[in-house]
Amino acid sequence: MDAQLIAFTGVAAGMVALPGADFTVVVRNALASRTAGLATALGVAGGLLVHTALAVAGLAAVLVTMPVLFRTVQLLGGAYVLYLGISALYALRRRPSRDDSGSPSATREDEPGRPAPREFGRALRQGFLTNALNPKAPVLFLSLLPQFVPHGQPPLPRTLLLAALVVVLALIWFPAVALLVDRLGRWLRRPRTARAIEGGSGVALTGLGLALVTGPLLR
Repeated sequence: MDAQLIAFTGVAAGMVALPGADFTVVVRNALASRTAGLATALGVAGGLLVHTALAVAGLAAVLVTMPVLFRTVQLLGGAYVLYLGISALYALRRRPSRDDSGSPSATREDEPGRPAPREFGRALRQGFLTNALNPKAPVLFLSLLPQFVPHGQPPLPRTLLLAALVVVLALIWFPAVALLVDRLGRWLRRPRTARAIEGGSGVALTGLGLALVTGPLLR
């Protein structure tokens, strides 16, 4: 049994599950509907696929060694996360604390037969961009993947395997988070709880975005 592969699986699982902007966006969109949550989860996995592909191709090394290019990605990522945070906080103004009957407001999932292709595409795009524009990911993958390539073994096949494993873990973890939020939806979608989660995610995303936009160059 490949001990290094097992060790990498554990490290990668912790890395994928670590709460961040991608986790926050998945939870926020899953709160809106199961469709949006799952679409966001797939988008996050797609963003990870971009980073792992760049690492395998060696382009991540170019990104890290070019401060101007790296800072550009950092600013783009920060601006997008900041936009999501401000959007979440703005949405609080339109979210009622209680409906007319005094019970939790219905969600879009409660409306049978309503098409949701635009909702799916928008959530997919949000998940993808949140992860793909994460400036820390290239450094992380570039420093992590080579540590688990055995000495004397061709690096490309092994790196491809490790990269694929990261994407598979993301495809398991983030949809599971979305489904769990949907499963707890009756409680989580209570107006007061929903407002608290919306506000918390908005503050978290806004803080992350500001840190990336105004902070020093991440190296």
